[in-house]
Amino acid sequence: MLAESESKIPENAAAPPRAGSLARRLVLATLAFCILFTVATVTVRTCFAWNTNLSNMNAELGLIDQVFQGTLSKAVWEMDNEALQTQIDSVALAAPVGRVELRILRPGRPPEVLERQHPGHGTSSLAPALHRQLTVVPYPGANEVVGELTIEGDESLLWKRLWKEVAVIMLTQIIQSLALAGLIMGMFNRSVTLHVRRIAEHLEQLTPQNLKHHLALGRGSKVSDELDLLEAGVNDLQDKLANHLERQTRDELALAASRDQLAELVEQRTAQLKAANTRLEAMTRFDPLTGLANRRHFDEVKELEFNRALRHRQAFSVLMCDIDYFKLYNDNYGHANGDQCLRDVALTMSALFSRSGELVARLGGEEFAVLLPGQSREQALCSAERLQALLADQKLPHKGSGVSPYVTMSIGIAELDPANMDRFDQLLQSADKALYRAKSQGRNRCEI
Repeated sequence: MLAESESKIPENAAAPPRAGSLARRLVLATLAFCILFTVATVTVRTCFAWNTNLSNMNAELGLIDQVFQGTLSKAVWEMDNEALQTQIDSVALAAPVGRVELRILRPGRPPEVLERQHPGHGTSSLAPALHRQLTVVPYPGANEVVGELTIEGDESLLWKRLWKEVAVIMLTQIIQSLALAGLIMGMFNRSVTLHVRRIAEHLEQLTPQNLKHHLALGRGSKVSDELDLLEAGVNDLQDKLANHLERQTRDELALAASRDQLAELVEQRTAQLKAANTRLEAMTRFDPLTGLANRRHFDEVKELEFNRALRHRQAFSVLMCDIDYFKLYNDNYGHANGDQCLRDVALTMSALFSRSGELVARLGGEEFAVLLPGQSREQALCSAERLQALLADQKLPHKGSGVSPYVTMSIGIAELDPANMDRFDQLLQSADKALYRAKSQGRNRCEI
């Protein structure tokens, strides 16, 4: 027996193929994270840098405006064209300025426009722009508008500044990511990978004969960590496995003696399990909340009744029923009261449709279906209206309903048409369309 047990752990079992280094995979994962983090960081910092450059250019344009506004206003008022041209050229030569436009306003004359711009400057929606009215005070208490000044920032300068900052940001992030990955790989290789390889080599050499030879990592660490726990776990597992092999020999002898008794017991339990499965099969045919037939039972019966109606050319109708605004009922009264409402509706339907062959099933949620063998659409309509009347007599409160202060139901009715229907799904789809019409036309009604 012991020889058989030991043979279950082959001495020269083939070692599994070595996977890639844990340290390498860790550093690759770290690099991937650092790349994503770098992209996100660069994006965020670039946005901040762009906004900062916009603010700086706005401030620069404001300063230029403060410097030249007064002299331009004076030159326009005094009609000093030479000074005016000089001032406009000075504004246009300022570094952040891409384009400057001066509209001179004189009474009774069309505006005169003076414009200067940097070569290659085009219309920009990104660079900031300042719009000012030029005013002079010819005498105390008077304020005369003599022109309009527009200063547009240089978008190319914005991009130059931004790219410089982006280059610095990316360089610093890349250096940080590489340094972090290298540090993690070095620490992981020295602290973990080396000892994991020793554990793997020890396990490869393990046989039933040397289970008592314990693993020793020899780390010399004073602080117990996960590797120490792993070392102790491997040694404990070896001891348990050795003890298990010894116990297995004894247990096999006892097992042989009790095998016949166990077979008899298994046969008894199997019979009990079959009986339990039979009961469970019956339970799975009914909805646990309402006690009605569930979708599985409905699917089994519908085909039988449908085929019987086709063979004997008998009338066969289906009702599709839906409680109106049931979601609002749950929202207003809670799911516990919603479940009670479903039980009350199910009890009403069971009491009404209790003749042989008739089946009421809950298809899910607040949706019910009724199989009515032998009933035409007119008879089914009368049955549906009786159901609505019985439900109205119960007066189940429903303050969330849009059609009644009480719980109501919309019903779609369909009758088997043997000439055009050869599958039950066609009949059910017809009833479902009628239900949709009932709901779309105001609910609390029956539609054929």
